Amino acid sequence: MKRRIRARSAGRDGASRRGAATGRVSRPGRGVARSARRRRRPRVVILGGAGAMGRITAADLVRTSRGAVEIVVADRDVPRAAARGGGRGPGVRAIQVDVADPASLERALHGASVVIASLPYRLNLTAMRGALAAGAHYLDLGGLFHVTRRQLELNPEFERAGIIAILGIGSAPGIINVLAELAARDLDRVREIHCLVGAVDRTRYRVVPALGFGYSVDTLLDEFVLPSAVFRDGAFSLVPALDPRERIEVRFPPPVGPLAVDTTLHSEVATLPSSFAARGIREVTFRQGFERAFMDKLRFLVKLGLADTTELELGNGGNKAVRAGVTPRQVLLELVGRLPAATAVGRPGRYEVLRALVRGTRRGRSVSVVADCHVGPRAGWGIGPDIDTGAPPSIAAQLLLSGKIEARPGVWAPEEVVPVEPFVRELKRRGMRVTCRAVAHRPGGSSRSLGGECRRRLKSALKAPVPTPPAPGTPRPRPPAGRPPAHRDNRPRVRSRDPAP
Repeated sequence: MKRRIRARSAGRDGASRRGAATGRVSRPGRGVARSARRRRRPRVVILGGAGAMGRITAADLVRTSRGAVEIVVADRDVPRAAARGGGRGPGVRAIQVDVADPASLERALHGASVVIASLPYRLNLTAMRGALAAGAHYLDLGGLFHVTRRQLELNPEFERAGIIAILGIGSAPGIINVLAELAARDLDRVREIHCLVGAVDRTRYRVVPALGFGYSVDTLLDEFVLPSAVFRDGAFSLVPALDPRERIEVRFPPPVGPLAVDTTLHSEVATLPSSFAARGIREVTFRQGFERAFMDKLRFLVKLGLADTTELELGNGGNKAVRAGVTPRQVLLELVGRLPAATAVGRPGRYEVLRALVRGTRRGRSVSVVADCHVGPRAGWGIGPDIDTGAPPSIAAQLLLSGKIEARPGVWAPEEVVPVEPFVRELKRRGMRVTCRAVAHRPGGSSRSLGGECRRRLKSALKAPVPTPPAPGTPRPRPPAGRPPAHRDNRPRVRSRDPAP
């Protein structure tokens, strides 16, 4: 049974009392209904709503919800939230919040129906517990594997509270997880899922960005510094960051083209193994790649030690080293923040492809399926590729409030509860294009394209009614207990070639 989204109860209708006092007779219930509609709008609170992605989420909610929800842009800096929060529209307001302060967080989330955490991933658990205390549904952009695994442990508490949490509903994780479900839907067995991201920036700049692509620099450095989690032979393991043995070349469609991609720490690897456990999953990886110049910058910063998060010790005229009270990462972020904003010349040229490659069997045949999401500079009404991270929380919140996402109590990954058809339709509405192609592998090494069949299934799926989600209480596999072991030399079974069929 679907759980009704909690809303504030409406009080007595003042207009009805005024009508009685003046002797006017109105149509029964019309004034009451209008007042109730105004007062019962579900409230969506965006924590970190003045940040780069939070602003996009707020703007998307304003544009697409058409006043059906009350939007609260919550940020530590109220003037910045009001000015930059994307919250110019009906039913939008900005409030101050310190997520690390329980009292402040409780005030900000009071009356919330849905909480969207557009925050540094380290704050996800705090925001999630705040949503739990407020009795509100919870969405975030992902916990970089380790935090996500800790968040999954809150499943019993969310089940008891009767509310839902969806972890990682941005681009990657998020869109890629739903693409994996799309690619795997017609397979009897699923052996491997490989998540791939390729991004390029062909924009001509007058002032070149120090580190572009719109990602959080802090999170991006963690992805390329911390050991990467992989799931192989039915078990988790860790491999060194930017391990050249894990690097492969992928032929993305134009204008991205061929790119070298590296394994990085990501949340897809934390949830896909359990989501597809019943279908025989043995391997899950995440790799991403950017233009060579951008990757060279990242590797250089890492090599210099500027991505390090341990406190600096400085020499003091030959005496014993003293602690500086800051880390190299803090120094780097401060310096990057002082640089002038990038200035483009001509049209923007950023482009991103999100890909889920699924290998498995169908009716005894070995099949590979690739589902891509193309995001160009015109997507999101001109926002560009950043829309693929900022819009999905808005889409998921609206699907949840409309009942198209079943509010099944508990903590879930996108591939478990987000219905493919309405989600992909909403991506298309925002200028993101989803494609699908499949190849059947024959004995002896030959293969036959099933691309036409795959495209027809995708086209028909987008026109089909939304499938009924599994009934509440349906058992599902949980992630393996404990944390992944320390790094072991576990060579990849994915060969150093283009993994696309």
